[in-house]
Amino acid sequence: MNLALLKSSEPSDILLDIRMPDVDGLTVLRQIQTLPAAPHVAMLTTFDTDEYILTALRSGASGFLLKDTEPEQLVPLVRTLAAGGVVMSPKASRALLRSHPGAGAPQDADVARLGQLSDRERDVLVLIAEGLSNADIGTRIRLSAGTVKDHVSSILTKLRVTSRVQAALLAERAGLLSHNEDDDAARDNGR
Repeated sequence: MNLALLKSSEPSDILLDIRMPDVDGLTVLRQIQTLPAAPHVAMLTTFDTDEYILTALRSGASGFLLKDTEPEQLVPLVRTLAAGGVVMSPKASRALLRSHPGAGAPQDADVARLGQLSDRERDVLVLIAEGLSNADIGTRIRLSAGTVKDHVSSILTKLRVTSRVQAALLAERAGLLSHNEDDDAARDNGR
């Protein structure tokens, strides 16, 4: 990855492979974050047993996408990235929460802030943690994408977090998510 090229072309968004032949994607991400107008970066991964995802998110990545993401799902995810949002492939977000249930290890005071959320905001938070986009959340609970966006903003403010990923990890820590495989299969079959 050539940082001089990035500086001269000034891209606003980058999809960056977390594992590349000559350089580690995390190293490149850290270099990108030092640019004066750092672009939004989403990491690409196969997610098998990738231990680097949390590090990437904590290092400034705006999310991650699985390399096998369907093209019709990829377009809205890239648009969300371009709009400054956090992008997560739905399968990957569930896998992240399952494989790192205590990630971010919020303090009890952080979990206590969940009490400030309305019932609707809690519903939205759970769907955020499932990796759904604002449009998909709106469809699921019959709200406009704009209303969902307002709820997401309120959730992030009340929980004092800066990203959907941090909110999802907090929801996991607080036990708001079901990890029952039968529930996941039933929910997926109901779509």
